[in-house]
Amino acid sequence: MDLYEYQARDLFEKYGVPVLAGITADTPEEVRAAAEKLGGVTVVKAQVKVGGRGKAGGVKVAKNPDEAFEAAQSILGLDIKGHVVKRVMVAAGARIAQEFYFSVLLDRANRSYLSLTSVEGGMDIEQLAVEKPEALARIEVDPNTGIDEAKAREIAVAANFPAELVDKVAAVFVKLYEVYDKEDATLVEVNPLVLTEEGEIVALDGKVSIDENAGFRHADHAALEDKSATDPLEIKAQEFDLNYVKLDGQVGVIGNGAGLVMSTLDVVAYAGENHGGVKPANFLDIGGGASATVMANGLDVILGDEQVKSVFVNVFGGITACDAVATGIVQALEILGDAASKPLVVRLDGNKVEEGRAILVAANHPLITLAETMDEGADKAAELAAK
Repeated sequence: MDLYEYQARDLFEKYGVPVLAGITADTPEEVRAAAEKLGGVTVVKAQVKVGGRGKAGGVKVAKNPDEAFEAAQSILGLDIKGHVVKRVMVAAGARIAQEFYFSVLLDRANRSYLSLTSVEGGMDIEQLAVEKPEALARIEVDPNTGIDEAKAREIAVAANFPAELVDKVAAVFVKLYEVYDKEDATLVEVNPLVLTEEGEIVALDGKVSIDENAGFRHADHAALEDKSATDPLEIKAQEFDLNYVKLDGQVGVIGNGAGLVMSTLDVVAYAGENHGGVKPANFLDIGGGASATVMANGLDVILGDEQVKSVFVNVFGGITACDAVATGIVQALEILGDAASKPLVVRLDGNKVEEGRAILVAANHPLITLAETMDEGADKAAELAAK
């Protein structure tokens, strides 16, 4: 789960990371009041989960409350890369002397953590990595030891911080890692981390991504989720405890196992090229259990997508045998009743496949079409969707 900037700021403050005062607001009038409360120069910043806000006009400096009001009028409702601004943060201004970059993230390829740090902050890190790779220090962080004072100093020195700043920034690195560790984050990024003219190190803008798999350890994380910005079908799937991601296509996909589902998406996309460019509509992994209830919940979510014209159920029987899956499909259609109105193509293979196919043949349900292979099933589902 990606957090909004104001949520990241609040987390930073909780762990002692130096930040500026900030107040969220949803209307120009609230922005004016926030600017009056903060006093002096303020910055009105769009709260969207996407980069490039400044270039898109989503960040404006205001010298007084009236200018803040005008800035809010232009920012609220602004479309930034498909994200409409509904909330802004009014932040206290800062007298910036230098801008830096710091992040710690999950390095999946190396099964470790990685710190990316640079004395050249403020610009897109992707751009910096391409144009000036030598300016970006990449330091592996051992998950068992994390970033203590010694490691933080190592990072600061590797990133070529001036000697007089090493201790100052290292202390902030330690606190930022504490956010990463204690909140079960996969990314904590500050761009820019600034040195003010008063000589203070301040996290001016933060980005935090939290591992939702660790939600059972953090009851408070539920309050960070913005349900208004989440697809209603994905919310419904979460309530059913289903692994679901909505895509922009017409063929609903159900499979057991993430690898099989990913392969199915590719096969459906390939087959769809022969049927007017039909594409997969979702990722849905029902895991090892394909009971009637699980199957009904999965179909309920997929059939609730108006874009879906057909459904491809692709299951390889293992611990859960194909006869149990077939029984689940039949019972799921009975449970859904009239809500199930779109054709289903079913491909079964693996443990007790013949028994499973026999159950579906005996059911003789008008919506079900059996397929022998994954390619055949994907092609048939794409054909039905195109019709």
